[in-house]
Amino acid sequence: MMKVGLVGMPNAGKSSLFNALSQAGAEAANYPFTTIEPNVAVVPVKDERMEQVAATVKASNIVWDTIEFHDIAGLVAGASKGEGLGNKFLANIRECDALLHVVRTHTDDNVIHPEGSVDPARDIATIETELLLADLDTAERRHSKVIRDARSGDRAAVAEEVWLRQIIEALQSGKPARSVPVPQDAPDALRNLSPLTGKPVLFVANVDEGEDAVPSVVADHAAATGAGAVAVSSRVEADLSDLGDDEEAAMMREELGIGESGLHRVVDGAFGLLKLIAFFTAGEDKPAQTWHLRQGLTAWHAAGQIHSDIQKGFVRAEVIGWDALVDAGGYAGAREKGTLRLEGRDYLMADGDVITIKHTG
Repeated sequence: MMKVGLVGMPNAGKSSLFNALSQAGAEAANYPFTTIEPNVAVVPVKDERMEQVAATVKASNIVWDTIEFHDIAGLVAGASKGEGLGNKFLANIRECDALLHVVRTHTDDNVIHPEGSVDPARDIATIETELLLADLDTAERRHSKVIRDARSGDRAAVAEEVWLRQIIEALQSGKPARSVPVPQDAPDALRNLSPLTGKPVLFVANVDEGEDAVPSVVADHAAATGAGAVAVSSRVEADLSDLGDDEEAAMMREELGIGESGLHRVVDGAFGLLKLIAFFTAGEDKPAQTWHLRQGLTAWHAAGQIHSDIQKGFVRAEVIGWDALVDAGGYAGAREKGTLRLEGRDYLMADGDVITIKHTG
């Protein structure tokens, strides 16, 4: 399951966004450090394509894949040295696969800002500096250890030592660890270091009510650092999620001039960070299920997502694009049209594939 951490300054809107995403009711009060333990919510990731596939094959029900959101308390300047609740929450960030960096850009005077004013560039710099400093300390300690191993001539250790020097140089110049490619001769180097700034980042601009675009100060910074960016009004999305009625929520979005759901942007952007594709399993009178897999992986890897025993006994896979299956009216029609294919374990999965694994055991 993909784990995504919501980070940002205190009162940036993280807990409100978390509430909207999960409807889990995480406390969102108007003072710093409301979130003491990271709130965790498991949220279904719905896909309209799956609904069409399930209806076509007459599946019994749909089981959605999920994403795990961690609402991590607001960081402040000095967090890397233990200020505020720093060290504990830097550890929580380290456990996540990707980060949603929530940045306040709205101008609601009723929401207290810990620095006394709204300045997105300053707030971004505060968070990134703390992550950079924490990584620099970790990288320097790791380098001291690896340099001894490199002296023995171990190929992986030599490559990792060179990479760590590049990482340290990048961090010292204000660049994230993800800006330095991992060496082929030391593929485990990134996992050994586990840098906070090595994680993919999606900036979430918490905009004023009725705004629907990412402010340039956030968009430009995201583009310069290889990150994504979306705009969301956390307060509006939280209010809409409380309605519990999709049609009423859609009407309110139209009145406010908001197009696509901000939550959809966040979830889609989070999955996009790790270059994941969706694939489906579905059968008549059986549960239809959505799955996600890193782009560039095979049918054998897809089988492993479903069950390790299915992967071990993999024989072949029946594969068809979701739209081809719907157009054919089901598996029987797809076989008649010749659009249902037999593929081996090395078949590269495509987004929207519907797959049936034939296996032993």
